[in-house]
Amino acid sequence: MKKVLSILLALVMVVLCFAACGNTQDADQGDKTQTATIAAIPKDQLKIGVIHIGDPADGSGYSYTHDLGIQGMQKNLGLSDDQIVRQLNISDKDTTAIRNAIEDCIAQGCNVIFGTSYGYMDTMEALANEHPDVIFSHGTGYKSNGSNLNNYFGRIYQARYLAGIAAGLKTKTNKIGYVSAYGTELAETCSGINAFALGVQSVNPDAVVYVKELQSWFDPANETAYAEALINMGCDVISQHCDTANPQIAAEKAGVFGCGYNSDMTKDAPKAHLTATIWNWDVYYTAAVQAIIDGKWVEFGNYYKGVKEGLCDISPLSANCVPGTQEKIDAVKALYNDGSWDVFTGVKLSFDENNNVIKTDAALKDNTGKEIVPAGGPSVEDSVITGSMNYFVEGVEEA
Repeated sequence: MKKVLSILLALVMVVLCFAACGNTQDADQGDKTQTATIAAIPKDQLKIGVIHIGDPADGSGYSYTHDLGIQGMQKNLGLSDDQIVRQLNISDKDTTAIRNAIEDCIAQGCNVIFGTSYGYMDTMEALANEHPDVIFSHGTGYKSNGSNLNNYFGRIYQARYLAGIAAGLKTKTNKIGYVSAYGTELAETCSGINAFALGVQSVNPDAVVYVKELQSWFDPANETAYAEALINMGCDVISQHCDTANPQIAAEKAGVFGCGYNSDMTKDAPKAHLTATIWNWDVYYTAAVQAIIDGKWVEFGNYYKGVKEGLCDISPLSANCVPGTQEKIDAVKALYNDGSWDVFTGVKLSFDENNNVIKTDAALKDNTGKEIVPAGGPSVEDSVITGSMNYFVEGVEEA
């Protein structure tokens, strides 16, 4: 009997041991789930770092527009100036500089970091893993981790289509130049170029968009030089996807016209500028920081909005635009707002003599004639921002 009791006692101990181990494992799993939760940060405890590739003091362009968004968020949410730390002129090609700028923000007590340039992406991903208690938000690119690193951008291609309408109506040579940071290797630039070209074609199917690529997001000297080269080719409207107003200034100097980017560049080139594709970054920054305050950061996730939500648009048309431009642009905006059409849906737009929109099923083709999206096919929407578009449409040529 003693032997039987001993055996039974041993079995009970084994069962209890397994139960304890199971409970420990469950606890570990609970801890892992817990670490994926980002706690709310009270408004008065927020300190926000912003990493800029340029200097907002330039008064126009990319960093200027992002900083306007930060200022708008401050005003909307009632944050003080000492809750914002700005790091300026941080090259997105210098990993050490990026890391130092972010770590300096953290050392100053920042618990939220906004990185505004594509090239910050990999460093922000690494630092998000090293600092799980800090929230990282990366603009452009495509990486996120479902926890303390998200990705934000917008359907800027929608606004570029609108600017293309203004350009297509204005050109007399049917040659439109486009100074771009990159080309088909990045969906962000490629989709913008394509949307602009499709906007041009909606009012002027004979026009061609010629692209010169900087291979840099910020290169003021070549932004001027490439615009001048396109003008020398006969381009009489110059568009851009680069950080400064230099292409617009070059257009005015040459007596031609242009469409800027990021901010309204009419003040930079009043005799040349038609309209600019612009960002209203306060829409994003306000929503993101409010989600942090509310403890809803993880649910907030990645963010891609467009014209309907007010994140992007075009600047007011200048007097340089031809009559009827506003009416055509308003007609397309109405389609964005009611959700009945988007740029890459396989439905092309044109206009009748009364500026009414005409929709035509027409498969999207690349500039080799290959069909990409069948007529009436599904919208590729946000994937064209994050990676799916790597070709130029018909009517776009490398310069």
